[in-house]
Amino acid sequence: QVQLVESGGGLVQSGGSLRLSCAASGSIFSINAMGWYRQAPGKQRELVAGIISGGTTNYTDSVKGRFTISRDNAKNTVYLQMNRLKPEDTAVYYCNAKILTSWSVRHYDYWGQGTQVTVSS
Repeated sequence: QVQLVESGGGLVQSGGSLRLSCAASGSIFSINAMGWYRQAPGKQRELVAGIISGGTTNYTDSVKGRFTISRDNAKNTVYLQMNRLKPEDTAVYYCNAKILTSWSVRHYDYWGQGTQVTVSS
């Protein structure tokens, strides 16, 4: 059994900051890529930021220069530091990890439960 538990969402004013955390636990052999997705009402889920085990990162254009993704491999945890937040960042944020478990032969996608981020204008 593998679980991804997120924390750190909430309500913040425009221009403010939030930090999301996502910890993976269970029978984990290795984690390849980790990332954060978001889904706003009426919109498709989109990739916000990703990071691979070697540390290479990628961001969607709308958050470049404002958001920073990082990970602690020893803790199987990924973070998303969100600065200069805008109302259009309002969405449910989901953590994703590609995990190889002790009983699988390849990495599979696992998802967190989602955490609400609301940015007021």
